[in-house]
This record gives sequence, structure tokens and C-alpha cells, in this order.
Amino acid sequence: MNTSTSTGGGPALQTPPLTRLPGKVAIVTGATQGLGADIARTLAAAGAHVTLVGRGREAGSAVATEIGGSARFIETDITDDAAIDHCIAEVLAAHGRIDLLVNNACSYDDQGLASSREQWHRTLGVNLVSAAIFTQKATAHMPAGGVVVNLGSTGGKFGAGGRAIYPASKAAMLQITKNFAVDLAPKGIRVVAVSPAWTWSPSVDSMSGGSMEQADRVGAHFHPLGRVGRGEEIGRVVAFLASPEASWITGIDVPVDGGFSILGPDQGISPRNWFARLTTSDGA
Repeated sequence: MNTSTSTGGGPALQTPPLTRLPGKVAIVTGATQGLGADIARTLAAAGAHVTLVGRGREAGSAVATEIGGSARFIETDITDDAAIDHCIAEVLAAHGRIDLLVNNACSYDDQGLASSREQWHRTLGVNLVSAAIFTQKATAHMPAGGVVVNLGSTGGKFGAGGRAIYPASKAAMLQITKNFAVDLAPKGIRVVAVSPAWTWSPSVDSMSGGSMEQADRVGAHFHPLGRVGRGEEIGRVVAFLASPEASWITGIDVPVDGGFSILGPDQGISPRNWFARLTTSDGA
């Protein structure tokens, strides 16, 4: 039976019953706001014990309080190995194991070709290196059946002017997903990636003036399903990939992108229609 949900004030979405993860122990990085918070909410709704990880204590604690139940926030600088060790120790003390790690934390500090060496090191340090180190440390305590979900992006698959570090980090995340899946398969641990396209988030909120309807109108030009994504939709795919129903899936990227990645630069519109549209708009 389908249920109807609404996220962020946009139109209601018809969604199926949520995959269940009763008693699973999950860590979600970058969970103080936006997509990370939405993933944490969805995993908790699926029955998981969720630890939210991030640097904003006030925001992270507020999300954990909103989720309720066993959800908790641990302030963690994921670029600091000792902080990661402390976070993992706290989770193990509370729950005795780790079943799921979601590497979502992300920096958008990127000026493309003009980016400084410091920006390259800092952004890759958050987006890529910290995800690799957190995976290394967390999977040491995962039982067979454990799962790592890396957040990729359609931005890591296509060229774009004015950006370089962020897409490079996301492309690399998709690569280490494959490598770590091979490394961890003998332990029965799966590693998968999820790549969203435009998804309702603080940045899209800002660009759209806080209007999800406006975001959907703009997003419709680039997503065949006619709108931007919702964080809960990404969270549901993460929950599925973390569940026994996905037990034969590892080392792949799942595009949760409303069809964004199936379009070429022509946006799925034939040359005949482009000529008609642009000739008219140019006044020729």
C-alpha cells in the first residue's frame, strides 16, 4: 500500500512502505542539515539506531532531538583521525557494533581552475580522504552483512565550467566504492554508492528563494521526471541498499537522479526542436 508524504513544503509524493532496518546501528556523516539529516531521519524511521556526525553541535543536536528515540549526535571533525576514533568508540560503547556507515559529509569549496592548493587539499580532505579513513576504521568493527554507502553525485560524471574539486572528489568516491567493495567482500561487507542529481537542500533552497515549486520548475528542464529530488527519496534508497533485500549488490553506483544522467547535452530534445526553438528565440 502506498503512502503519501510531503518534504520541504513541496507537493505530496506517493511512496511505498519504508524498508525496515530494525536494530541496525548506523553512522551518518555530514548529518547536521540537508541531505545528511534527511538520510538520518529516514534510517531512524526504518528502525535503525542512528548516530549523526558533524561539526555543528547545536544544529546536529537539534536534528537528533527531532528524530528522537535512540538517535544521537556526536560532534566530530572527520578530518581528524583521533576524532573519528572517538566517534567510533562512542558508538561501540552504546551499541556494541556498527552495521552501516553513510559517507555523506561534503565541502563545496571549489573555484574550478582558479582553486588554490589549499582548497584542493581541504575539500578533497573532507569529501574523499575522510570518507576513506572513516570506512577503514568503521569496517574494522562491522560484522558480515555490514554496509558502507558513499554519496556520489551526477556532478562527478560530467564536465562543468567553474568547478573542479567537488566533481573530482565525487568521481573518486565512485572509484573507491569499487575498490573497497573488492577489499571488503571477503568479510561479507558490501560497499555501494548513491548519486543524486539536483535535490532539495540548503543550497537549492537558497537559489530558489525558499520555493520548492520554483526549484521544481527549474529542475524540470534537466530531470525527465519533472522536478528536483527530495532528501527522503535518497534516504529510502540508502535504506534499501543497507537492507538484506540488497544482499547481492556491491561495488556499484545507484543513480537516484530523476533521469538526469540519461540525458545528453541536448536535454533529450531533438535537433529539429532545438532549431525551431532557438531560431524563434533569436528572432531569426
